[in-house]
Amino acid sequence: MSDITVIVPYRQGSKPDESKFPAHTIFVNDEGKGKKYALRKGIAAVDTEYVWLTDDDVTFVSQPNLKLKDYDLLILPLKMNEGNGSLFCRLQQTEYAALQSLTLWAAEHGHAVMCSGANLIVRRQCWLDSYSDLHTNLPSGDDMFLLESMKLRRCRIGSAYEPALTICPCLSLKQLFRQRMRWAGKAPHYTDRDILLCGIIVILANLLAWLPPVFLAKYAIDLWLICRAERFGFHLPHKAGYAFLLSLVYPPYMLICLLGGLLRQHRW
Repeated sequence: MSDITVIVPYRQGSKPDESKFPAHTIFVNDEGKGKKYALRKGIAAVDTEYVWLTDDDVTFVSQPNLKLKDYDLLILPLKMNEGNGSLFCRLQQTEYAALQSLTLWAAEHGHAVMCSGANLIVRRQCWLDSYSDLHTNLPSGDDMFLLESMKLRRCRIGSAYEPALTICPCLSLKQLFRQRMRWAGKAPHYTDRDILLCGIIVILANLLAWLPPVFLAKYAIDLWLICRAERFGFHLPHKAGYAFLLSLVYPPYMLICLLGGLLRQHRW
């Protein structure tokens, strides 16, 4: 598609493997100022109608044939690979399958609650119009605050079950909690009704997970979401078993990440 440019921001001091990306890709150094700075610099430098935003650590797949003119923001799936195949990596893979499945399902029904800055396509001018809403003082949230801003301005948002870009799981608990706490630290700044309602439901479900009816309902929903992830090529073995283990460990894990993220607010 000639009306789209792939933009890959990367941290100062590192350099992505350019051979993993299409020819029409530009790589933008964040100069130590963060991803949002790099994205703005890259998006301002191109003149295509759309930009495809991704990260430097993804494994790229062939470009899908999409009807971009129907949308201002198109949410695409992101798949986590199995890493070293350990139980720790498999549980992350299972969690991510459920999250991505919920992401696409909610957007498909007109109530988008999540998206990933590692795989989304946005109309270039819409991104620039939303830049002032991206909370540039926060080190994360280029995707979620963009989603909020575009929903507020009634932009056309959709999702597509296309071949997914893949990312790697965290290989240590320290890396995992640091990443998830950074994500959770954005929560106090959300204003979108759908996002807030989804967050409240998830928190309540995990706080009440010790009640058998709540646990069983949550497990059933998680398993449904994980099975649904096969639509974008996420063929996870032993889904029921991994979903059950995740249901057991997720409540304390989620609360630690949430409290840690709220207590450790980072700023640029």
